[in-house]
Amino acid sequence: MIRSTIIIPNYNGIRYIENCLTSLAGEPAGVIVVDNGSADGSLALVQEKFPAVRTIALDKNYGFCAAVNRGIEECKVNKTTYVILLNNDTIVESGFVRALEKALDKDDKAFSGAARMVRMDDPGRIDDAGDYYCALGWAFAAGKDKPSVHYDRPREIFSACGGACIYRRKTLEEIGLFDENHFAYLEDVDIGYRARIHGYRNLYVPEAVVRHAGSGATGSRHNAFKVRLSAKNSIYLACKNMPPLQILFNLPFLIAGYLVKTLFFLKKGLGRYWFQGTAEGLRLVCSFEGRGKRVRFDRSRLPAYCRIQWELWRNIWYRIRL
Repeated sequence: MIRSTIIIPNYNGIRYIENCLTSLAGEPAGVIVVDNGSADGSLALVQEKFPAVRTIALDKNYGFCAAVNRGIEECKVNKTTYVILLNNDTIVESGFVRALEKALDKDDKAFSGAARMVRMDDPGRIDDAGDYYCALGWAFAAGKDKPSVHYDRPREIFSACGGACIYRRKTLEEIGLFDENHFAYLEDVDIGYRARIHGYRNLYVPEAVVRHAGSGATGSRHNAFKVRLSAKNSIYLACKNMPPLQILFNLPFLIAGYLVKTLFFLKKGLGRYWFQGTAEGLRLVCSFEGRGKRVRFDRSRLPAYCRIQWELWRNIWYRIRL
């Protein structure tokens, strides 16, 4: 029985998409490719070579979040238990789907499960072993470029990387889908944060292994597009999910984290885009649309907020240790 639907957002992914879909041939899941207005022939390739794959063609690039949400809406029709997100520049190893499903089957309070993402060019090293967020306002991947054998145990994480992970569909209906104000970047931390506020857990599932090329669409780890969106979304993420008192409580850490990032991107020659994104983030936070997306504080969820705050502090040390 098919219990999961894999959603692959695609934008000009002709270099990767065929290998990605070929690797899914033996996996027990439906597959939907949502194309963001690609102009490189990748959509036609999918339709020609993979007729069993459902395709949804959007007329332009609406971003990662909108593409994924369109796929999730389709899953409501299919009524699959789980939604699996997968980047187009990945290759999954056998047993990927069953490993993710098994992890969530065992824990009713688990919202998501992150796969063990290893580097495509060096599978012995980690690309992402679960995501974390700290009081400095930084989101970061555990294990980046470290030996994969050191990340072979399951554990609880702050959020799952949207490049290769599973979500419980019913919980998505409860907490809401991806926030399209992000367009791309940090949207997976945001949805994991919202799940945590609602009392759910996010897990790392090392048995589900995925090889990841990385920056398949944008071309590099640091570029103008990514820096601008990351700056915008980092401000939006904190202001959206933290109640005002918690923002004030963390403000010294958030300012310190922002200043460090500012110096980093100035040194990289990307300061202009960092400041541009910062301005966009502040405008979004103050806008009617941004204010409407704020997570409303509920006193009944105070224990969850306290657990999250402890993790925000603890994860500063974790980030320094990496």
